[in-house]
Amino acid sequence: MAGKSNLKKNVQGWLTRILQDPITKILIKNSHLTRAQIETLLIDILSENIAERKLVYEEKAKLRLLKEGVSRGAFNRTLKQARENVIKSIYTLILLGYLGILETSNLEPYMEIANKLRTYTEAYRTLIEGGVTETEHIRMINMLQKELEEGLRNLSKPKSLKRT
Repeated sequence: MAGKSNLKKNVQGWLTRILQDPITKILIKNSHLTRAQIETLLIDILSENIAERKLVYEEKAKLRLLKEGVSRGAFNRTLKQARENVIKSIYTLILLGYLGILETSNLEPYMEIANKLRTYTEAYRTLIEGGVTETEHIRMINMLQKELEEGLRNLSKPKSLKRT
């Protein structure tokens, strides 16, 4: 029983950190996925890495951040919705590419923010994994985070895709 309790604590702590991240919040708010769908998708895809074993859906359902988790049926319904939304988002990108919209300058700001997100993620991972607490490194990450938050907020406005 201690193993399951510890697994739940580890997964829920990990989920809480991810879902409380200000950049994650902005991205979720402007995505096709709800917070519950992201949480469920993360549990489904990544919880087995933390558990270091295969988990059945009943176990995954109990890992949700709700006090008692959710039923297996509710978990599976939310997971199905999340997967469908991810597939629709991918098809949207394929459609935009097919129509030639991805090659227009209208999407350059999105590509720039994606590159900044990658830089931020790599810097943050280095900080966490390396235990680096250099003040300058932390200041740089905080500055990049604020820049990303502002950029994402600006890009989430409907007029951001308007022709320039």
